[in-house]
Amino acid sequence: MKRIPEPDLMDDAEQAEAYAAADFSEPHDAFVSRFRERFPDFSRGDILDLGCGTADVIIRFARAFPEVIITGIDGADAMLGIGIREVNQKGLARRIRLRNCRLPHVDLSQKYDAIISNSLLHHLCDPGILWKTIKQLAIPGAPIFIMDLLRPDTVESAEGLLQRYAADASPVLQKDFFNSLLAAYSVGEIMEQIKAGKLDFLNTEVVSDRHVVIWGRSREE
Repeated sequence: MKRIPEPDLMDDAEQAEAYAAADFSEPHDAFVSRFRERFPDFSRGDILDLGCGTADVIIRFARAFPEVIITGIDGADAMLGIGIREVNQKGLARRIRLRNCRLPHVDLSQKYDAIISNSLLHHLCDPGILWKTIKQLAIPGAPIFIMDLLRPDTVESAEGLLQRYAADASPVLQKDFFNSLLAAYSVGEIMEQIKAGKLDFLNTEVVSDRHVVIWGRSREE
């Protein structure tokens, strides 16, 4: 099935509230546990989250790693507003900083001890922006961990995943999930992106019927 792009940003207020109200505990907890499995020696440092959305992932990450400081960036004010609210309510404002920033316009004055990203890649019509940003902002040896959706082979398969995982979700969330499946990249496409970006230190691993992780430790050129 050919990829069908969707908008880069989720900046509609109704869309953001629907996303924040949904229960993503299973995939978001899995994000944290999969990171820990692949980088068991990591425990502290400055982390950059690319496309942090409502900050649910990095709130869970901060709780799992109490010695990290996390900067989350996103270009959608509606998502960030909810994220800032949640971070403050959970008492994590000293350890989580959220910024309005849209790739590739990231401040390059700091490099990070780890870079993570959840469900950003499929929003990007130019995925090379993500991989270039990672190369620019990761210190040598930094854990890199990206998780995203995989595009199904057919529209019918996408509809099946929708019924399996979002049948009880709001209509707004159902539409977003379906469109995101159609906009996701295949494993082969991701591997081509990594090759083009000269990021051969990254591994591509299918971890569920709808998720792929791209992970590894950064290297100096």
